Amino acid sequence: MSTTTATGSRPVTAAHDSGVLRTYGGWRRTRGIGLFGLGSTATVVVMVCAVVPLIALGISVRAGLMLCVPSGAVIAVTCTRIDGTPILHVVLRRAQWMWASWRGYPSLRAGVLVEHPSAWQLPGALAATRLLSCEDGRGGHFGLIHDARTGFLTATLRCASTSTWLVDGGDADAWVANWHSWLASRGFDSMVQWVAVTVDTAPEPGSTLARNVAERLDPGAPADVLDLMRELVEVSPAASADVETRVSITFDPARAGTPLTELADAAAEVSRSLVGMEAALSECGVTVLGRARAEDLAGTVRVAFDPASRGDVESALSTATDVPLTWEAAGPVAAEEAWDHYRHDSGVSVSWAWHEAPRQQVTSNVLVRLMSPSRYPKRVTMLYRPLSAGAAARLLEDQVNAAAFREAYRRTQGRDATARDQADHERAVTAAREEALGAGVILMSLYATITVTDPADLAAAVADLESRADQSKVRVRRLFGSQAVGFATTLPAGVYPPHVAGRVLR
Repeated sequence: MSTTTATGSRPVTAAHDSGVLRTYGGWRRTRGIGLFGLGSTATVVVMVCAVVPLIALGISVRAGLMLCVPSGAVIAVTCTRIDGTPILHVVLRRAQWMWASWRGYPSLRAGVLVEHPSAWQLPGALAATRLLSCEDGRGGHFGLIHDARTGFLTATLRCASTSTWLVDGGDADAWVANWHSWLASRGFDSMVQWVAVTVDTAPEPGSTLARNVAERLDPGAPADVLDLMRELVEVSPAASADVETRVSITFDPARAGTPLTELADAAAEVSRSLVGMEAALSECGVTVLGRARAEDLAGTVRVAFDPASRGDVESALSTATDVPLTWEAAGPVAAEEAWDHYRHDSGVSVSWAWHEAPRQQVTSNVLVRLMSPSRYPKRVTMLYRPLSAGAAARLLEDQVNAAAFREAYRRTQGRDATARDQADHERAVTAAREEALGAGVILMSLYATITVTDPADLAAAVADLESRADQSKVRVRRLFGSQAVGFATTLPAGVYPPHVAGRVLR
């Protein structure tokens, strides 16, 4: 997973045949102090492996020569890369996967005929979560996902976005600037940990349309008219899609001004914080439809694990049936994580994380192709972690120092800087300058999951998403060995992969 630092929206005016085209940039992949493109830890390993044999040679030629072989092997393993990833990381990831498979972690088989609800426990990173229904202070209720392990609370806002193609360029520019301001202001809220924006698209199942049309058909209408309406209902799902936009905000009650130990107090504080955030989002080109209810969140997770139930779940949510959608019943009956895909109930999914953000300046609709509906259910999530002013200044100062160190090292070696190194150093300095002038700093990443109900369609679905990513100027990498985490990240459950990776396996 690649973490990219983004500063101000930094508009750049470029010439265009039809007038003025506004482009944006500001992404930069975080890089530490290291040699040969390595991280700080890998650099220390290489330096130790190079120095120890030299010291041993000064003591004993035989001992020095014996240490050269293992030291050279360690250096080779550390420096060799496969598709940009150190081979050591690949080996460690494969070893961790084999160990987890031996322990049975990638498999879930829910017991249906048992009395306790833990039989329907959600798999993987979702196992520690539970669903709460809280009052919003306006006579309604909304859902909160509580992570019992960390104490974090995640609330989700249902939004309807407006296409930038339907408005003037000036309005689109204002939306981009307001969105950055909205994200940057989250850095001043100590409770906010990260924000996830998810665009969930899927072909229309047809059940909702068929139900609505059937309720309105007049039995006394001419037969040819009835046949025409039925034919339209049958073919319409192939030409329409469900599109849902969600903004999920994860809070840490322990970081409030007065640490909140009671869950009810924490939920009330989250509800108060959401009021201002909802109002500010209206200036970012989206309409907040409301806070997602508990049953809405459970339905979203249920449909993700069992895509064949989309029509039934939508029908249950729209008709408010007496059988509520619970968090325990939202999980899969069976799930099996493989190295390169994730099989769950009636679907098979593949997840990616972005490897590199667009290198060039882009327009405001650069991700439209990636997020637009396709023939298969798809979820694309942008994860943002706003940094406070102090943390942002320290991070960018470290990045500038790391870039200066690499430049000084190249000079001592007598090597010329590559075009990419020069551009990286300029972006690091520019980001630090913009932050000093008041711009916010956000750690960004992107995750995408595509699902098929027929395993034979998996190859076509994978090719479709990867081609859409290329057209959006984004390089993505398949999450080998981490498919379940990538799948959970695109759900409104507050899963943040770097945070999950820091947990100790039990």
